Amino acid sequence: MIKRNLLVMGLAILLSACGFQLRGTGTNQLTITELNVSARNAYGDTVRQLRQVLENSGVKLTANAPYKLILTNEKETQRAATYSGNGGTVEYQLTNVVSYEVRGQNNLPLLNDRVEAQKVVMEDGSNIAGANQESLLIRKEMRRDLIQQLVMRLEQLTPAKLEKLQELADAKAKAEADAIEAARKAQEETPQQSPLELQNQ
Repeated sequence: MIKRNLLVMGLAILLSACGFQLRGTGTNQLTITELNVSARNAYGDTVRQLRQVLENSGVKLTANAPYKLILTNEKETQRAATYSGNGGTVEYQLTNVVSYEVRGQNNLPLLNDRVEAQKVVMEDGSNIAGANQESLLIRKEMRRDLIQQLVMRLEQLTPAKLEKLQELADAKAKAEADAIEAARKAQEETPQQSPLELQNQ
């Protein structure tokens, strides 16, 4: 028994030394300490669970945060992959996609991206109720996977990266504003013909 425990401890130390980490036990820290999190489906399971994970990670969720994370769209699809016929087993591919946007100062979009999770499930035609229950459990697991992916994406947003994204967004907004102003001035400087002049031509 002691030998087995020592072996397990030795393997754990060896794996951790190689950089191996169990899923969900990473030591990466979110550098974003305050965040405004919202979603098109404001009361959906995904945004609710994401808020909970972020709060547990020490992120303060507030409407006055300098950065906003917006879940702009969430889509669940299901398609048959194989079919055995005669009410037998059907293989389905489930896909969950969450599109999101990060906004910074002046509500400018800093980045748009998406996370995706896929699973293949077997549905027994003779046990529809059990298959539906399994499908619901798998969807929950996929949602947890999507939330983990979102948190990992947020972990990559260091202050330096956010500052660079903000600079790019500011430059783009200024270029667009300058173009609108230039078009307005050009229109003002263009001589306008009266309706009488147009009729005489």
